[in-house]
Amino acid sequence: MAGERIAFLGLGAIGRPMAVRVARQFPLTVWNRTRSRTDPFAAETSARVAATPADAVRDADVVMTCLSTSKDVESLLPGPDGLLAGLRPGTLFLDCTSGDPATSRRVAEQLEAHRVAFADCPVSGGTNGAEAGILTVMVGASPAVFARAKPFLQTFGKLIVHVGDIGAGDTIKAVNQVLLAANILTLGEALTAMVKAGVPARAGLEVLNASSGRSFVSESLIPARVLTGTWPNTFRLALLDKDVGIATDLVRQLDLDAPLLEQVEQHIKAAREALGEGADYLEPIKLNEARAGVEVRG
Repeated sequence: MAGERIAFLGLGAIGRPMAVRVARQFPLTVWNRTRSRTDPFAAETSARVAATPADAVRDADVVMTCLSTSKDVESLLPGPDGLLAGLRPGTLFLDCTSGDPATSRRVAEQLEAHRVAFADCPVSGGTNGAEAGILTVMVGASPAVFARAKPFLQTFGKLIVHVGDIGAGDTIKAVNQVLLAANILTLGEALTAMVKAGVPARAGLEVLNASSGRSFVSESLIPARVLTGTWPNTFRLALLDKDVGIATDLVRQLDLDAPLLEQVEQHIKAAREALGEGADYLEPIKLNEARAGVEVRG
């Protein structure tokens, strides 16, 4: 396995640190739509920079993609410079995009026709988790493909779970994201109310995090990014909105009632419209601060 050649496509905020960890263990070729990301990466890691998707995967044993949407992955398949022009039979294709199940299944069918095995492998844990190599990876694939994929996913993942057939990874990631969005929205409202009522933010949060109201958002994100006032831009609100939409679309396809999830979708879309396409996913809390006339700091 040590000599396997990897192609990694998509050096965004989370893809880049994932690819750095892959490069430490395997010969790596990278491709990104903008060359400004690939050249500094190659200088840091000695990875080869490919000119096209087809060039990136031509000699690869394993292909990893980490793009914004499943449709972005699908768009790279056709054409003389596309993935299908370069992929070899027997290649393993691991899509780490936070995608949608239907498109992943469609991509898998196209790849199967070229005898390329596919797994949807979205990740959770953010840029910090990617840098530390402790991401959670949820894998939709056949048992045989999962067994083959796991050693490569371990380059950046700590908990790697086979959650079902193709599309299942995308499904659980979307469920995770809509719950993340719900936590951000409710904490924004609750914390600004708490501060407005005179409770110091840090003291109140300390109590919440030792009680049943705690969450990853309250335990990790708010203390490091909101209380400090640093507000780093690590994951775009627009992408969270996309993920929430995948979850609510799934609910509708299953003909289920989910009024709370639909409200989360509405509020995230409204926050995206108010804050703009470049906003970070925690910035809806700023809207609560503005409405309450307080800052959650401490």
